[in-house]
Amino acid sequence: MALSLSGERSVAAGSHVHPLRALIAWFARAKAARARRTALRNLLAMDPARLRDLGITHADIADAMSAASGRTPGMVLNAARARSAHP
Repeated sequence: MALSLSGERSVAAGSHVHPLRALIAWFARAKAARARRTALRNLLAMDPARLRDLGITHADIADAMSAASGRTPGMVLNAARARSAHP
């Protein structure tokens, strides 16, 4: 049996995550993810000439949609724009 001192709290008691705050944060993350997907879909609908003006291609957008390893879609597209700016 583990003894606890009078000033100690359990791990569960030390958690500061309130269920309502967690739910609100989840909705905020879901809303942001949906906005990113919508923006990427709108970019995919653009013609190649307009995308070239932006410094990206349809392939860059596809890469951004499947961004992984801690990279965000914005990071992927910014890297693509930087590559196209320096041929």
